Amino acid sequence: MSDFFEFEADFVDSLRCIPMQVRMKLDTCGVKLKLSHWHDLTDDERQALVDLSCTTEKESQAYREFLHKLILERTGTPASDLPVEDSPAWMDAKTVPPSINEKAQELGLTVTPSQWASLTPLQRFALIKLSRASHENKNFLPALQEFKLFPSYQEM
Repeated sequence: MSDFFEFEADFVDSLRCIPMQVRMKLDTCGVKLKLSHWHDLTDDERQALVDLSCTTEKESQAYREFLHKLILERTGTPASDLPVEDSPAWMDAKTVPPSINEKAQELGLTVTPSQWASLTPLQRFALIKLSRASHENKNFLPALQEFKLFPSYQEM
């Protein structure tokens, strides 16, 4: 099952960018995938990375091995590894990461612990990624609205 967000709609059909669900799998299995590497993959290979499960330790290892093999075949260079967090913030439904409320406060908003707890791990992952200073943050507010945390400005 593929879970794409509305804020990803402008590239999901072509998979020209790495969707959040794949980015979460990359962080889960510990592989850094550059956008240039993503573009080197075939449409079927990109779709496989969307479709493959990466939730258990065994699945994560298989995903990692598959991805390393693909990148090496397509680019001639191995993909870089990332450290895998034992307790990633997106799996903690009780604690709103500071980056989330810092970004929300820039918009005059606050994400409450109960709102945070109501989100899926993938939604929490997306907000964490979208709140990072190093990330283009134009989709942070659309994500908050899509996740029904705040009404759109038209509704306010």
